[in-house]
Amino acid sequence: MKYALSTTVAAGFDETLAATRAQLAEVGFGVLTEIDLAATLKAKLDVDIPAQVVLGACRPPLAHAALEAEPSIGLLLPCNVVVRAADEGHTVVEAMDPGVMVRITANDALTEVAADARERLSRALESLTPATAPQP
Repeated sequence: MKYALSTTVAAGFDETLAATRAQLAEVGFGVLTEIDLAATLKAKLDVDIPAQVVLGACRPPLAHAALEAEPSIGLLLPCNVVVRAADEGHTVVEAMDPGVMVRITANDALTEVAADARERLSRALESLTPATAPQP
């Protein structure tokens, strides 16, 4: 089952993280949470991983509509967007495909909400990708 929207950006991690936040805002998402996985794993396990941040993105009207259709959908909110360092000079940006909410719950009432969220997240990710960036 495909569960992610993904792009690889020909830019460094910090630049891509800032651009991702900006593009999420541009399509109507706010960032509610931010988890620095590299820092957390270093602090808790003393292990090193490449830079990786999880952004918990939310568009309140979509979240409200999803909760109206499926009260337990909060388990799948907010929309997680991961920005992670790849090879030298490239960064991967991934978002959970909101269509997963429909598949997991088998609740067709979520279809419109998921489609709206997917279209917005896709636009945000597409705007990050320079024409010359390699695609996964």
